[in-house]
This record gives sequence, C-alpha cells and structure tokens, in this order.
Amino acid sequence: VGAQGCTYPCQCPSQPLQCPAGTSHVLDACGCCKVCARQLGELCSLQKPCDHHKGLYCDFSSIHRGSGICLAREGATCDLLGKVYHNGESFQPTCKLQCICLDGAIGCIPLCSADLRLPSPDCPHPRRVKIHNKCCEEWVCEEEGQEDSLETVLAVFREDPEREPELNNLQENCLVQTTEWSACSKSCGMGISARVTNNNPQCHLEKETRLCMVRPCDFPWEKAKKGKKCVRTPKPRQRLLFEFSGCTSTRSYRPKFCGSCVDGRCCTPYITSTAEVEFRCPEGDSFQRKMMFIKACSCHYDCPRDNDIFLATYHRRMIGDHVKTDRQ
Repeated sequence: VGAQGCTYPCQCPSQPLQCPAGTSHVLDACGCCKVCARQLGELCSLQKPCDHHKGLYCDFSSIHRGSGICLAREGATCDLLGKVYHNGESFQPTCKLQCICLDGAIGCIPLCSADLRLPSPDCPHPRRVKIHNKCCEEWVCEEEGQEDSLETVLAVFREDPEREPELNNLQENCLVQTTEWSACSKSCGMGISARVTNNNPQCHLEKETRLCMVRPCDFPWEKAKKGKKCVRTPKPRQRLLFEFSGCTSTRSYRPKFCGSCVDGRCCTPYITSTAEVEFRCPEGDSFQRKMMFIKACSCHYDCPRDNDIFLATYHRRMIGDHVKTDRQ
C-alpha cells in the first residue's frame, strides 16, 4: 500500500527542505524523499508520516480514505509553570523557545541565536539591541572615534607594533578564549554539555555543544565495599553503541562512566576528552557530533538538580579537557 503512487527512480525537490523549528525530516512512504513530519493532532497518511522521533503514530481508525491523525503513544504528561502538556505535545512557553513533552520530560530548542561577538576590525563596538516587533535581539555595530576603535580591537587581538590587524588575518591575530565545558545536562543517559569559544576564522565568540553521558540509566551498580563511601562504575565488559535522537553510532565504544556515593555526595566527571562520533539514522542519513569521554570523576556536595536542560540551575564545570585526536 505504501508503494502505491511511487515512481522510480526517485524524483525529489531540488530545494532544501524547510520545516518548522523542532520538526523532524522523515522519509516518505516510497522511501525516496524527506518530508516534514506531521505533529500531534495533525492529519497524516502513508505519504505524510507522523514524527516517530517524538513517539507519534498515524491512527487510521477514526478517519477514512487513507488519512489518519497523529497520536502519541502512552506516556507521562509534563507540568511547566502550572500548565500540563500531553506526551508528544509541542508548545512555546516564550517566543524564544520551542519545546516538546516526551514521557514526562521537557526538551527545548532556542529559536533565537545565542551567539556572542568580540570587537573586530570590521565591528569594533558590537552591541545587542531589542528590535521593535521582533522577539530576538540582534547585533549592531556602532561607530566611534578611530582611536577608541583601534584600542578596543587591539584588546582582543595580539599586539603587533609593526602592523594593525587586517580582516584577512583575523585567525593569526586572534587571542583564543575558551570557557570550560559545562556540566552534563543529565545525571544518567544522553545529555548535552556546552562552552563558549572564539576559536574560529572570524574570531567571534560562539556557543559550542557536545553530547555527554555520565552513566547509563540502566547500568548495573556494584555494591559499596566495606568502609568505602563511593561506588566505582567499571567499564562495560562489552563494547556498546551510543544512541542519540533515534540514531546509532557507526562504531562501538568502551567508555568510562562515573559511579555513585553513599554519603550524599555526587560523583561527576572531572577530567574529560572530546572526540567526534558518527551516527547513522534509520532513514539512512548520517551526521557527526562531538562527544565527551570521561577520564576521571570526583565526588562533591555541589549536586545538580534533576531537571531539564533549559531549566537547570546547576553550574559546576569540568576542568582539564583534552581534545582527543586520532593518530595519523
């Protein structure tokens, strides 16, 4: 039935697919082209599938003629600021956030750019301003006296008495500034860690993210040894595949995880490395994401709250990050 009306070879639109924020790109019933997945409560069909990444399915029982409606599989509701959302429901608590409820957990993506800007020769005095009738703030470049502009720019770039910084030589003159990685957004399972850096050709401060997993949620715990206050989490005996957003890593790993403490303290990563991990999705797409790999953990009383990424107030940061590179 799904192949009815399909023509081969596949003929897909040449223009890139434009979907609303937070909407998945999924294959049509022919297995040919990517389409914008239908969301909770929207009409669906074999040619217009529901967003299975959000646990939605097309219910054909109430509507005839090959059409259905997207429903969510059974799951817990979400409560945000006194308002209850159903499993699989998308919503916008503010104009700057697009959120979804997934079985009791809320996940959000920002609709506004969170980039930062350092002074540069082409924009010596960047300033972020609120634009009338617009939700997101925008950067503007103010012009001031030539001497003030040069002093501001040189405060960011290396001092070189022989020449002034040029636009085509920004990377060479840029003083690289990078913050430490933030704590993982989840105490178990796949989460996100972030930092800010200007290590790019434009020497602009940008937010950089990586995937992280402090420990699997279903990992078997060891019993605490007599007289010990912390439980060590050993490496898994078998190599495992990472899963992210319904996609699986193309190679297997034996990562280290953090254990737990029996005296009320938290055990979190202390020294980490970062490496690129390639993921492949059921639709056949593949992508790469930076991921944290734990080298050492530490116990402390500055414990994170069990909450979502965008609501977290936990700011403990990891130190000693080492970029992991493959040997040539």
